[in-house]
Formats: sequence, structure tokens, C-alpha cells
Amino acid sequence: MKIWLTIEKGARLRFTGHLDLMRAMQRALRRSDLPVRFSNGFNPHMLLTFAAPLPLGMPGRREILEVPVGQDIDAAEFMDRLNRALPPDIRVRAARAVDDAHPAPMALLKAATYLFELDEECPSSLPTFEALPMLLEKTELIALRKTKTGEKLTDIRPLIHSVETVAKNCFAATLALCESGTVKPDLFLTELSKIAGVQKPDAMITRLKLLGIKDGAFCPLEES
Repeated sequence: MKIWLTIEKGARLRFTGHLDLMRAMQRALRRSDLPVRFSNGFNPHMLLTFAAPLPLGMPGRREILEVPVGQDIDAAEFMDRLNRALPPDIRVRAARAVDDAHPAPMALLKAATYLFELDEECPSSLPTFEALPMLLEKTELIALRKTKTGEKLTDIRPLIHSVETVAKNCFAATLALCESGTVKPDLFLTELSKIAGVQKPDAMITRLKLLGIKDGAFCPLEES
């Protein structure tokens, strides 16, 4: 049995790295005395798996963590006991029990939705925001993308799934996040500012949710 946790990492902890977040979860799980499964060997460790590490400097609203457990436990009880052991800026928002045969969240991850809040004091913010329709009209967008083998020019337009205006200087974008192709939010903002002909503006970027596929359409990863 495994427990899938939907976790919020608050803005105050946005500069806490992935390894520090992992250690915080491990300490909280130990304090809560939950039946977490450990690896075998001379140095047993908790078998925790995040669907995707959060970039440094980015809060996350619905991050997914898989926790294998050694005995059956109610998901709601698991969430309640863990929240009591966590600091205020890390919260478990939902919990779901899945079978051991259920694919890992990383294997089901296809995309993520990000919130871009452009700095209104930055002169390049408004032109960048107003360039969104021009980006969406493009059928091709060649960008220099970092890969495991180095940097290469890639058409990232098929990897930009949707963009939605939220308010002035604020929008949400759903970008591919999987082995077959990924668009990092920083690259997206860089290319958008190039279309606007200005320097990239300062922005607060928040990962709103991770997405999988269900019945041929995107769905929240925790429901995959």
C-alpha cells in the first residue's frame, strides 16, 4: 500500500531546496510515528518519491509525494497525523491510498500549470503580458533548451498547452513536464519577453498543480 500526499509548500519556503524539503518530510514522518516503509540494507531510508522537484525560489500549491507504508492506514488519519508534525508553511492538503502496483507519480506526470505574477514596478512587465496573444498565434517557437546532452534549438510551441489571463500582469500557463519534453517556466517567460522585444521582467512564479492524463484529457495528477 502507498499513500499519495498533495502538499503545499508556502511562499516563505520558496528558497528551501528539494533536499531540505525531503529532509523536513522525513523528520515529520518520524515524529508522527506513521508506518512508513524503509529500504533494506545497511543504511535503511524512507522510500519517499516526489513527482517532480520544485525549482528553487518557487512555491508549490499541489505537489505530489508518494509514501509507501508497511501496514494499512486510513488516508485521512495519515494526513492529520502528519500535518500535526509539519511546520506551518508545509501543509498536506489531501491524501489518497493506492495499491503497490499503482504507477509512481513521476511515471504519470505529463504537465504542470504555473501562475506568473509579473512585477508591476518593472517597465517590461506590461509589454510582456500584452505579448501573450502573439505567442499563442505562433505555430512554431524555436528556443535554446537545455537537455541532458547539452543545449539545442527546439520547437517548444507544441509543449505550451494553454495560457489563461488571470488579471493585469498575471496569467497561468500549462507547460509540458515529462520525459518526452519539458518547458521550464523561466524559459517560457524568456521567450515571451523576446516576442515583446523587452528584457525578461521580474516575476513570482508559483506551480499551481501537476497534471496527468485521464480519459484522454489533462487531470490533476493526484487523480491519475
